[in-house]
Amino acid sequence: MSTTTHETTIEAVTDAPAVRIVREFDAPPEAVFRAHTDAALVKQWLGPRNLRMTIDHWDAETGGGYRYTHRDDDGEYTFYGSFHEVRPAERIVQTFCYTGFPDSVCLETMTFTDLGGRTRLVGTSTFESTEARDMMLASGMEVGVNEGFAQLDELLARS
Repeated sequence: MSTTTHETTIEAVTDAPAVRIVREFDAPPEAVFRAHTDAALVKQWLGPRNLRMTIDHWDAETGGGYRYTHRDDDGEYTFYGSFHEVRPAERIVQTFCYTGFPDSVCLETMTFTDLGGRTRLVGTSTFESTEARDMMLASGMEVGVNEGFAQLDELLARS
């Protein structure tokens, strides 16, 4: 199996309390979208490699919701949210909450752009404040994003 790893851009949006993540994948939008909406596939790639994931609930459709937990030797990290819009192979809008910061809700929008058999994924996460955004950026989130996307590359190459 051979996979190509593309660069991931993670940047603070200058005029909003938001983070933008841009990444290309060597698979069509339908496959990348499915990997974001099929619970069995999400479990195979989302998050750092050293975490074990259980999904309590994953209803990836407009009006649906989700809840999952990552575990390692240091503890459990539970996330949940609602899917506000799920447009196949085009767009997902969802909320993202971490139980460790229960008063903070993030709104995430992901777009899947067809590059002729490849996909550009653009994710924008909008936080309640610039401080919340900066805390997320300082948290080491890039490790989970980059390791997760590397695992997604591997999953897409097997498909």
